[in-house]
Amino acid sequence: MKNFHGAVVVITGASSGIGRAGALAFARAGAHVVVAARRQALLERLAEECSRYFSAALAVPTDVTDPQAVEALARAAEDRFGRIDVWINNAGTGVFGPFQDAPLDLHRRTVEVNLFGAMHGAYAVLPRFLEQQRGVLVNMVSLGGWAPAPFAAAYTASKFGLRGFSASLRQELRRSPHIHVCAVFPAMVDTPGFVHGANVSGRTLDPGPMLYAPEEVAETLVHVVRHPRDEIAVGWPARAAQAAYALAPGPTEHLMGLALNRALDRANPAPVTHGALRAPVREGTASDGGWLARKRLPSASTLSGVGISVVGIGAALALGRLIGGRRSKR
Repeated sequence: MKNFHGAVVVITGASSGIGRAGALAFARAGAHVVVAARRQALLERLAEECSRYFSAALAVPTDVTDPQAVEALARAAEDRFGRIDVWINNAGTGVFGPFQDAPLDLHRRTVEVNLFGAMHGAYAVLPRFLEQQRGVLVNMVSLGGWAPAPFAAAYTASKFGLRGFSASLRQELRRSPHIHVCAVFPAMVDTPGFVHGANVSGRTLDPGPMLYAPEEVAETLVHVVRHPRDEIAVGWPARAAQAAYALAPGPTEHLMGLALNRALDRANPAPVTHGALRAPVREGTASDGGWLARKRLPSASTLSGVGISVVGIGAALALGRLIGGRRSKR
């Protein structure tokens, strides 16, 4: 799909974060956008923003854990625009803290949103894709689908499962060459996810300095729909985690566990919160979570670019000195 003008894109989890940024990105590219999440007022506001790019937009309040609601979302998109070209399963959540310290229903809810929510989306849209013999299904995984994240056991389980689910679907659809199943693996992103997720650790959460902007993930979504790939990472830390766990799973698990345990030991106390898992919350309505602004840091891609430039300049200077030294000896 090289031209998005008139294309119909459905995005779940669109009231904030990556979903919101993705909806705006596709609208700017000329697509009709159908945005879904639980917070209706935010969806309607987002649909209005998308329409400013001369793209039609539809807001459909949806809880992705309800398969009937997801089917209703697909019907609403089809009734309004006549078809669905792209479906992005973006809704996600998580529980942070020792597994046994969180109520079991929060772990169940995490799996229901992250894994079953994507399954419900695929179940609704794949028959439509097969009927029209084309379409792009995108599942938002994360680096947690490549390497396990300590203190996020249910999240890791759901993301490992989502990666496997995506791979299985690709093989089932081999005879439909114009239907693509793509999995996106972002590194840490500056979104309201830390507000919307549950935190039972009793410690303040700090995602650190290497944060990517949600708009960068949105650009990747647009790119992968234009040029479908089985799996695509956003940010080198995601690829590094994949390579490390593939080559040395034991040491990688040990190092990640050690790092997170030390971080928690040093973190300030914080109250236990259940976030938006049981019900929507008012907080976290923007695409970003404000972490980069509060830390006064550029995005991780900018930091990485600066680091590469510094290394490159250092290498050039060292090479220049080496060559100069050899010439002086002559």
